[in-house]
Amino acid sequence: MRTYLSHLQSEITKTRAFAFKNWIMAKRNVFTLFEILFWPTVSFLSVGLLAEFVELQSSMKAFILVGVVAMSAVQVCQLDVAYSLLYDVWSKALKHGFIAPVGTRHMVYGSLFIGMVRGGAVFLILVGASYVIFDFNFLIPGAGAIVLFLMGLFLSATMVGILVSILVLTVGNRAEVAAWSLVSLMLLLCGIYYPVSILPKGIMTIAKLMPLTYFLEYYRAFYGFDPTFSHVLIKGYVMVVIYLFLEMYFMKAALRRAKRKGILLKLSE
Repeated sequence: MRTYLSHLQSEITKTRAFAFKNWIMAKRNVFTLFEILFWPTVSFLSVGLLAEFVELQSSMKAFILVGVVAMSAVQVCQLDVAYSLLYDVWSKALKHGFIAPVGTRHMVYGSLFIGMVRGGAVFLILVGASYVIFDFNFLIPGAGAIVLFLMGLFLSATMVGILVSILVLTVGNRAEVAAWSLVSLMLLLCGIYYPVSILPKGIMTIAKLMPLTYFLEYYRAFYGFDPTFSHVLIKGYVMVVIYLFLEMYFMKAALRRAKRKGILLKLSE
C-alpha cells in the first residue's frame, strides 16, 4: 500500500510539473489572451452576426452556435496539449525535457489539465455571449449533458494535440503548422456549420471516424436535430478512447525513433 501511494504521489508530481510549465508559459505570453478572448470571440461574433443577418430560424441558429462554441473550446484545449512539446521545440530545449525521468503520459495529462482550464474559460465566455447577444440558451440540455459534451470536446482536443506532437517528433518542426491546420480540417469534416449528412459519401465515411462528429450530434439533439447516426455518445467516447490509446503508443514509438535518429538533438541546441 505504501509503495502504491509513493508511486501515485510521484505520478502526480510529474504531471503537475508539466501543468505548471504550461501555466507559466501561458501567463508570460500575451498572445494567450488572444487565444482565449480575441480569436474565439471574433469567430463567434462573425458567424453569429451572419446568422442574424440572413434571419435564420432559431433552430438553425442553435445548430451553428453549438458548432462555433464547441470548435473554439477544442481549438484552445488542443493548442495547450501541443504547446507542451512545441514550447520546448521553439526554445531549443526539447532534449532537456526528456532527460528527466518522466513519460509522455505526464506531458499529456499535465498539459491537458491547463487546456481544460483555458478551454473551459472559452466555453463559459461564449455561452454567456450566446445568451446576451443572440438570446440563445446553451444550458437547456442540463448540467449532466454539458459535462459529457465538454469532456468529449476535451478528449477530442487531446487527440489532435497528441497527433501534432507525433508529427513534430517524426518530421521535425516543419510539422508545427499542424497545430492550427488540423482543427481547420476538423471544421470541414465534423459538421461544425452543417450536418455531415450533406457531405459526399466518401467524405462522410471519414466524418464517421471522427469522435467530434458524434459529440456535436449528441448535443444538437437537445435542440431538435435528429442524429444522423445511432448511439452517438457511446460511439464518440469509445472511438476517442481507442484513438487516445493508439496515439499514446505511437507517441512513445515516435519519441524512441527521434532519439535513435537524432531528431531530438536537431530540435534542441
